[in-house]
Amino acid sequence: MELSVYNIKGEDTGRKVTLNDSIFGIEPNDHAIYLDVKQYLANQRQGTHKAKQRSELSGSTRKLGRQKGGGGARRGDINSPLLSGGARVFGPVPRDYRFKLNKKLKQLARKSAFTYKAAQGEIIVLDSLNFEAPKTKNFVAMANNLKIDNKKTLVILPEPNKFVYLSARNLQKVNVVTVSELNTYTILNCSALVLTEASLAGIDQHFNA
Repeated sequence: MELSVYNIKGEDTGRKVTLNDSIFGIEPNDHAIYLDVKQYLANQRQGTHKAKQRSELSGSTRKLGRQKGGGGARRGDINSPLLSGGARVFGPVPRDYRFKLNKKLKQLARKSAFTYKAAQGEIIVLDSLNFEAPKTKNFVAMANNLKIDNKKTLVILPEPNKFVYLSARNLQKVNVVTVSELNTYTILNCSALVLTEASLAGIDQHFNA
């Protein structure tokens, strides 16, 4: 697939780039995408939830009623889960939600996400992206020129750029990442994918390494 190359003024430079079919034109694997997104969201969880078990509550351990003949369920002390104010049965405890995925599966998921974006025509390629100073209005002007000002935008840079990052930091719908920080969730969670020619070269190198 060929795409036109634009500058930050939204002008067509007259040049075109060809997207690598091994990254942007594969047969998408939806299950790989599901697993990678599931892992990403699981990794965001703190897992610090906690409910007190029966042994952790303060209260008398005296058995309140006799074992049989009371007409209700058998219960022991006042910390019983059967009573109001008692402990919780099988309550949540701190845990780690992270799980492992194979590297090749994660690569397949990200290639599938790129393929969907290319098929939907949501990729914009710039010749370069840099600002002389960190100013939000410069980034907004670029977004207006590219007609993506009302879209959730992901900007992929070949390497960290402080001016671009600071210019976009206050914009709620904009996310700026480098090639090495890419993940399937971030790629899918946008409606405009902005790349530079250097970013494309970095993506080719990253996925073919």
